[in-house]
Amino acid sequence: MRRTANLHHDIQATVLAGFAPLALIVRSSEIHAAGCYTRVDIPAGTPVVEYTGRWITAEEGNRRYEGQPITYLFGLDDDKYVIDGHGMGAFLNHSCEPNCQTDVIGGHVWIFAKRDIQAGEELTYDYCLHDGQPDDAPCTCGSKNCRGSMYTAEELKRQAREAKWPRAQAKPRKQKKKAA
Repeated sequence: MRRTANLHHDIQATVLAGFAPLALIVRSSEIHAAGCYTRVDIPAGTPVVEYTGRWITAEEGNRRYEGQPITYLFGLDDDKYVIDGHGMGAFLNHSCEPNCQTDVIGGHVWIFAKRDIQAGEELTYDYCLHDGQPDDAPCTCGSKNCRGSMYTAEELKRQAREAKWPRAQAKPRKQKKKAA
């Protein structure tokens, strides 16, 4: 979901004037290592936190974290850039039934409450992964409708099709003989 760029400042002011900076904590998570939790109730639609970090190319992110089991890279819509996350937003874990969603506004990634969230709940969003190797992003969210993967349902279908019907290997072309 995209909103207009001029909303960024309104959202930032809402977050700064509201609860977010002091009401979020990082602690152990049953989903994965550490997670971000709220200490107050959050109404649906409320901006919760900005996903901050340095913007780098996706290629640089892949190089930088090759072989690393954990990264905090947030892929942007164009697939050319990622945010190398730091700060509170980087600690939101994936869930197949998330209580938050992301939105890019004026070049900033904001995380909003998707539904009313109760104090003490872990904040999550669907990572919607869409590239990579099968089985390299298992989901441990434990939700009733868990996909078993952090990949989107569409990506899982695509991976299943490729596994069932691998693309035919390109046959080497015979070189044409040059006319003498």
